[in-house]
Amino acid sequence: MNAWHAALEVVRSCLKAGVTEFVVCGGARNATLLEALARAELAGVARVWRHCEERSAGYFAMGRTMETAMPCAVVTTSGTAAAELLPSLIEAYYQNRPLLAITADRPAAYRGSGAPQAIEQPGLFGPYAFAGGLAAWDGNQPLHLNVELEESWDFGDESFTDAVVGEFKPTHERVNVAALARWLRTDAYLGLVVMIGGLEPDEREDVLHFCQALGAPVMAEATSGLREALACLALPDGDRLLQARPPGRILRLGDVPSGRFWRDLENLTHIPVWSVCRNGLPGLARPSNVIRGSLVRVLAALGEIEQTGDALDFLPQCPRRAAMTDELLETYPDSEPSLLRTLSQYVSVGGGLFLGNSMPIREWNLFAQTDSPVPSVRANRGANGIDGQISTWLGWSADLTESWALLGDLTTLYDLAGPLVLGQIQCRGRVLAVINNGGGKIFERLPRLTAMSPRAAEWMTNPQAADLAGFATLWGMRHLRVRTPDDFDAFCETEEATTLLEIIPDPAQTRQFWAAWDRFGGQAGAGPAPPRHPPRRGIGG
Repeated sequence: MNAWHAALEVVRSCLKAGVTEFVVCGGARNATLLEALARAELAGVARVWRHCEERSAGYFAMGRTMETAMPCAVVTTSGTAAAELLPSLIEAYYQNRPLLAITADRPAAYRGSGAPQAIEQPGLFGPYAFAGGLAAWDGNQPLHLNVELEESWDFGDESFTDAVVGEFKPTHERVNVAALARWLRTDAYLGLVVMIGGLEPDEREDVLHFCQALGAPVMAEATSGLREALACLALPDGDRLLQARPPGRILRLGDVPSGRFWRDLENLTHIPVWSVCRNGLPGLARPSNVIRGSLVRVLAALGEIEQTGDALDFLPQCPRRAAMTDELLETYPDSEPSLLRTLSQYVSVGGGLFLGNSMPIREWNLFAQTDSPVPSVRANRGANGIDGQISTWLGWSADLTESWALLGDLTTLYDLAGPLVLGQIQCRGRVLAVINNGGGKIFERLPRLTAMSPRAAEWMTNPQAADLAGFATLWGMRHLRVRTPDDFDAFCETEEATTLLEIIPDPAQTRQFWAAWDRFGGQAGAGPAPPRHPPRRGIGG
């Protein structure tokens, strides 16, 4: 089969499987694929984006799968261009996203020859992408289609006016909730806490009703979409509260939480943990229980549940803890946490928020306002890396207006090519907020790293003095620096161009804030101790 007919077959097969969105990174090897996609776009059966940097393109495509819950394919030329997709495929694998990698390749005879742009592409992505073809693909993981194409071709006059566009139908496993249902009904006196990670939009309402019926304390990540909706059930500063007085049982719903207490559970092996999540992975290396499936299906299968309540009286402590946090934010108005609180007031009236790893997501969970719900919050929590964050945000929000991203400075520097797509997407009200604190300051907050030598600590934190105004100019973004809460007055979220909002916290106030925060944390253990013996059986017992 010549290169042109091979390209036509690949594109028609994708359309038939319900894959109608593509991101192309052009090269000589994949020219026939690009021509086929151009004709499919002309026929109105495909939507095509373009990019020049494969790593960013892969993350942009994954962002599209976040927003649409449909497949998106990224099309590359051969050689190291294909290898650039590995980071986004890893992230998509752990998020269970239907991301496709369509990699053009030289014919098999070139493998092992050292010829230009000839590498071992079959199986290139190992366990992170299914390579068994479209027909056998379950739609719940990335897929790799490696297409061998000859050196020369002749474009025919084929069009896609008669193309068959199928329906994307990912498979669903049966869920067995009997053991979880029994677990929820027993030993209520031990104290249950629900930890909610990232949820899909269609899961949020069901999870909210479940938590309200259960009545147990909840730690909800911003990416759950429920952080502001849980009201009196929410645990502000829950990490330190639970570290001081670990509960008897943990139920995790959705993605793996970002907080410290989840990692502490590795060593707290006496605390039983149940997880319900789409990828079926427990998120812990020690023994625990997990159910794989959509929260909608699992909670429906559970049916009506008995109320567990707040057996360990965590919730009465919350108003005081929230008040003390507010007092610290007011005392240090130019600190990083306080500027984030001010920023969150603006974001709450926007169309959605993308949070970057690592410090922004943790600080948002701790310090963002809770009075107004944020419509949608997303993050890359599959592998917890900082690659491709700008690109994922732009892919997820490509059709949205008034969309925000909150990233750290090093995270931004990782994806400088990401904004190339700005000319192809909605830009009104789009804001890229960057916390520029001069490097990876999160490492300064990790106690186990304080014993490192100054030289090694420098390697960890990567101090930087990049001029982000130049980055804004490069891609035609408006640039605004914020050093105090009053500086936000110059911000206008209705700008036609994307705004790069560079937030520069006062380092002295930030250090003072965290020192006071750590002292405040020593009071986390106040409150009644958990019961030593089971009480009489009551609700849920």
